[in-house]
Amino acid sequence: MTGHGTDAHPHGADRLCDAGDLVYSRAVRRGRVPRTDAEPVPCLLELALLHPDPDDMDWLVPTSPQEVMTRLLRGVYDEVSESHRRVGSAVDAFERYAGLGRRIEASALASGALEGAAIRVLDGLARIQAAMDAATEACTGEVLTVQPGGIRREPELTEGLHRALALRSRGVRMRDLYTHVARHGQGLLNYLELMGDAVEARTLDEVVDRLILFDRTVAFIPANADHTMALELRHPALIDYFVTVFDRLWRLAIPVAAPLPDTGIEGISHREQSIAALLAEGHQDAVIAERLGISVRTCRAHIARLSETLGAASRTQLGVRIAQAGLEGAASRMPDLPAQLTPADQESPTAL
Repeated sequence: MTGHGTDAHPHGADRLCDAGDLVYSRAVRRGRVPRTDAEPVPCLLELALLHPDPDDMDWLVPTSPQEVMTRLLRGVYDEVSESHRRVGSAVDAFERYAGLGRRIEASALASGALEGAAIRVLDGLARIQAAMDAATEACTGEVLTVQPGGIRREPELTEGLHRALALRSRGVRMRDLYTHVARHGQGLLNYLELMGDAVEARTLDEVVDRLILFDRTVAFIPANADHTMALELRHPALIDYFVTVFDRLWRLAIPVAAPLPDTGIEGISHREQSIAALLAEGHQDAVIAERLGISVRTCRAHIARLSETLGAASRTQLGVRIAQAGLEGAASRMPDLPAQLTPADQESPTAL
């Protein structure tokens, strides 16, 4: 691309040309843009609206709209006697870009500009894996993980096995929480056998979203639904909160080596009791399936068996029968904790 020169853009940051507005808005939304995108609009660099990414000089990252406005308004108010219109334009520009400004901090964190921050956004699987590997190498005592979802297939468990084996070799203890459904997968059983007493695993009907804690100093949680972004957290208050959540769930969970308790109601399995409790709360089939780590088809098959066992001819009648049988109270045994936030992937115990 060939730049047009600054004489083609006679304006200030308060009123960008169409080309500059397009590139700057894209940079704010995405966190950065290729340097080649800004070549036709050199005004963005000259006005310091974009600056080089310290991690990759071929990319430009946007200056925070708030910082731009601080610098801009200083000059505008110096010239207010000459042009009141510029003040109004500056306010308009601020209102336009302020809505995008919340993403600037995440962009700076993801680019490594705030490497020592208590909350760091990891954008992309490569950054996530690198951060997880670094935390694994630094870990000396304990790893706590929460793994939502259903049965773990063996190839997926293998993905993070190198971290688990490295931790075991240094004597690090691991505690993993899964849903009850996961105990039916041979891959998980093989993993636990390989790790020996380095790993203790327990299960619950449902757990919170994926969480990995290293030495109670750094935690990783997903930052979007498809797990291509994550948060690396080091704030002591957040770490303490996550440890409390984990410990409460752990006390309620059942060791994988122990059988699930009998429901005490003939013909109703433990899973069907869990489904009954969630039905009583008014959840739809898809939500129940997600929270218990099973497919919607399996969930509906259990509901059909539950209806048959309780003699219910309709969903409304099933709700009445659940209440009569006292099955609606199962969910009340769960602590008051955040609900699962996103659909769970099926990955290894040390993969986010």
